[in-house]
Amino acid sequence: MDLDLRLVRYFVTVADELHFGRAAARLFISQPALSKQIRKLEDHLRGQLLLRDSRHVTLTPRGEQFLEQARQLLALADRMQREPEPDRVRIAHIFSLDSGRVIADAFHERFPDVRVVESSMDSTRQLAALLADQLDVAIIRVTAAMRTDHPTGWQHALLRLEPFWLVARPGDTPRPSASLHERPIEVFGDPPGSALYNTHGRYLSSLEQHTGLALQWLGNPGTFDHCHAALTRARTQAYVLEFDSYARRYADKGIPIHQPEELRPVYPWSLAWREGEQSEAVQQFLGLARETAERRRWLQPERDGGPLWVPPEDLLDAAALTPTPHRAEPTS
Repeated sequence: MDLDLRLVRYFVTVADELHFGRAAARLFISQPALSKQIRKLEDHLRGQLLLRDSRHVTLTPRGEQFLEQARQLLALADRMQREPEPDRVRIAHIFSLDSGRVIADAFHERFPDVRVVESSMDSTRQLAALLADQLDVAIIRVTAAMRTDHPTGWQHALLRLEPFWLVARPGDTPRPSASLHERPIEVFGDPPGSALYNTHGRYLSSLEQHTGLALQWLGNPGTFDHCHAALTRARTQAYVLEFDSYARRYADKGIPIHQPEELRPVYPWSLAWREGEQSEAVQQFLGLARETAERRRWLQPERDGGPLWVPPEDLLDAAALTPTPHRAEPTS
């Protein structure tokens, strides 16, 4: 009997969610029907792909191996059924962070006849979409775990080391820097143990472990406007550790921002693309992204004070963390 691609798609959805209820909702079928279809696939493959009990779903070793092959198979099937669109590039953004926005705007200016299709999703979902041929380029934090889980089918290159700032409260006195231990440190992120804990959350957990800080997790309201609203409603004295993309927008609204004194956390953004031949439009997008990074010195963040820091699990060339000469930073 031939392999049923419908069953393969069901399995990949369950593997993505690790929850039959959520997977069934995404697939618009009932949970019992989904369980029956997964058992049918396992019977066909003569091996168990998933371990499930009343509370948890996990992949077996056979399931982990099959998942990688299943993603490649579905991506190939999708490409075979879809008319090629040489004048299109599909990318994704993470909320209002500006790396992708800056590149997309520059690309549109230089190549106005190429259509840029934009979506919003976090790093993990971007990689899954890339491997499934639902994106052409991802701009994500690449971790060692990603390379272990998906050893083939894609490539990546470091694009930007985005610094973090300490965002003060409205009305605070502007100054160049502040200690990480001066006030409680708040972060817009979903905490460990929550359903939405993600790649960004793991970065923050690593920072906690490295510094000994007990971060105050505020959840992730998403866009800058929502984050700004949450900050202006605050009634306690604290600093929000925030991406450069957002911090400078706070500064434009008159809210002081400070460099952390002890160390300078930087978030490593990478370009990612599928292995194999790329369309001319995708090649142009990748080339312009690298050009933009070089022109804006995204890999040489300016800093004072402590050393640049990234989590040890990030795949980075140590040379990328070499300090750059001093230049004054905005403080408000």
